[in-house]
Amino acid sequence: SMRSPSCRWCGVAQPGWACGACGGTELRAVATGAARTAEELGRAFPGVAVISSGGDRMVSDVPDGAALVVATVGAEPIAAAGYGAALLLDGWALLGRADLRAAEETLRRWMAAAAMVRSATDGGRVVVGADAALPTVQALIRWGPAGHAETELAARRELGFPPVATMVAVTGAEEAVGEALRRLTLSDSVDVLGPVPVAARPLRAAARPVPRARTGRGAPRAAQAPVAAPDPAVSAPNVPDVRVLLRTTADGRTALLAAVREFAARRSLHAGPAPLKIEVDPIELG
Repeated sequence: SMRSPSCRWCGVAQPGWACGACGGTELRAVATGAARTAEELGRAFPGVAVISSGGDRMVSDVPDGAALVVATVGAEPIAAAGYGAALLLDGWALLGRADLRAAEETLRRWMAAAAMVRSATDGGRVVVGADAALPTVQALIRWGPAGHAETELAARRELGFPPVATMVAVTGAEEAVGEALRRLTLSDSVDVLGPVPVAARPLRAAARPVPRARTGRGAPRAAQAPVAAPDPAVSAPNVPDVRVLLRTTADGRTALLAAVREFAARRSLHAGPAPLKIEVDPIELG
């Protein structure tokens, strides 16, 4: 059965989710993929060549002539005379990624694709499949990456996100994160956010020694042999990891990073059984 939608950053589930606009409760895949898109376009335009580029089937360039080119990001073939038109699909999926750089990365990808199209005076057209009111779409229409960057920086400053603030994410088992909070030397300028539960990890059973008979002259003697750990998905429950965020201003960055380095160095010498992941200024929020 399908799981309830949940935030990949803080782990909070939304079991009763419904669309705020229409009240619908159905969910769909984020993107259908280039192969499915090429198949659908081939049916919509019978008799027109469809060229697909991406993954392990990269196409470096395409000849002049009527054709539909379906390419994943970064796999766009070169058209010597430029493309007559470009359709930028799945804009909502690109902008909706759990990534601090989702908007700026989307604009970069769109502008790179649009630059491969002939100029408007030569009949070139670019169509983007996203709401025209979105700031990123407006930046594309105006061809204004500098203004978009200024807007993004202002939003980061208001929300306390990098690069305006320094943020350290500590993720792992609850006991390991608790140990980090106890042993880290933090100044008063550091905000401690959390811990909150995140994606579950399997609890693996440790191998146990068991007696094994050894044949030969004399009485059999017990030996030690490891037993393979059972399948965690079957025999062990899922134990949720937790994440804590340490946030400070630009003035406190040096002290916070020094404290994190000192803790990480001590822990590397006396590491416990529970793994711990430390990220400075994380970009992905999932």
